[in-house]
Amino acid sequence: MQNIPSVDLRDFLSGDPERKQKFVNEIGKAYEDIGFVALKGHFLDDKLVDDLYAEVKNFFSLPLEVKEQYEIPGIGGQRGYVSFGKEHAKGRKAGDLKEFWHFGQYLEEGSKRKGEYPDNVEVKELPKFNEVGKKAYQMLEKTGIYVLRALALYLGLDEFYFDNYAKEGNSILRPIHYPPITEEPKDAVRAAAHGDINLITLLMGAQGKGLQVQNHNGEWIDAIAEPDELVINVGDMLSRHTNNKLKSTIHQVVNPPRELWGTSRYSIPFFMHPVSEMKLDCLENCIDENHPKLYDDITAGDFLHERLVDLGLIKK
Repeated sequence: MQNIPSVDLRDFLSGDPERKQKFVNEIGKAYEDIGFVALKGHFLDDKLVDDLYAEVKNFFSLPLEVKEQYEIPGIGGQRGYVSFGKEHAKGRKAGDLKEFWHFGQYLEEGSKRKGEYPDNVEVKELPKFNEVGKKAYQMLEKTGIYVLRALALYLGLDEFYFDNYAKEGNSILRPIHYPPITEEPKDAVRAAAHGDINLITLLMGAQGKGLQVQNHNGEWIDAIAEPDELVINVGDMLSRHTNNKLKSTIHQVVNPPRELWGTSRYSIPFFMHPVSEMKLDCLENCIDENHPKLYDDITAGDFLHERLVDLGLIKK
C-alpha cells in the first residue's frame, strides 16, 4: 500500500443505512490495518481553513519577544505558546525543530469542568487569531465525535459510547510552525518518530510530502491527503482501550530535501482527548484467547501525565 485509505464522512451522515455501514467498515478496517485514513466530508469549510492558516502565519511571524509573552510557565505547555526545541519524542533528547501554539477546550458557562483545564490564552495583537482558532477547534471536535461514533459501531458498542467521554474532553488544537532549516541538523527532524497520546488525531495540511507512516513491515509510507481531506489517525489511548485492535501507528515528519530547506512548513493537528476520568481499560469484546489483554488498567488523565513527563513537557 503506497498511501493511506480515503473515506467520506458524508456516507456516515447520509441517512442511508448501507452507506453508513460502508463507512463504518472502511474506517474500521483501515484503523486495524494501518491506523490512518484521509477523510473527506468533514465540517471545516475552505474559508475557515484559509483563515486559520493566515492567522497562524500572522502569529508565528510576530517578534520572538512578543510570542514569548504567551509562554505560560507551570502548565506543561497545555495552553499558549511553546518555543522552539522544547518538546522531544519519547526516548529522545534532541528537541524537535518546531514552535507551536495550543488552543484548548471551550467550556460552556456553568460547566462542572471549570477550573479543571487551564484557560485559553488570548493574543491581544491578533484578535482574529483567537476567534478563528475557536471556530476551527469546534468544527474539528464535531468531526471527531462522528468518527468516534463510527468506530463505536465497528467495535460492537453503542453508537454514542464515546460521546460523554469526548465532549468537554481535554482536546488540543496545535498550530505548528517548522521554521526554515538554516544548517545541517545534527540529530533532529521536524518531528521524530512517535505515536500520538490521545484517542484520535485530526490533521490539516498533509498535502505535501513530510508526514510519513510506518506500516506493519516497518516501511515508511508518505501520508499525503487531497486538499479537501483531513488525515485522521488512532492514538495510543484508543489503541490501548481496544487492546490494540485499532492501531496507533508510528509516524514522523521528516526534513525536506535540501533545496526546500529555506521554506517554512505549517501543520495544524487536533488531538482529541477524553475527559480525564475515562477508564482506558481494555474493552471486554476486544479480548479473547487469541488476543489476551495487553495493557494494565489506567485512566486517561494518569496516562496523559505519564506521557507529558516522557515528552519533557512536565518534570517528574
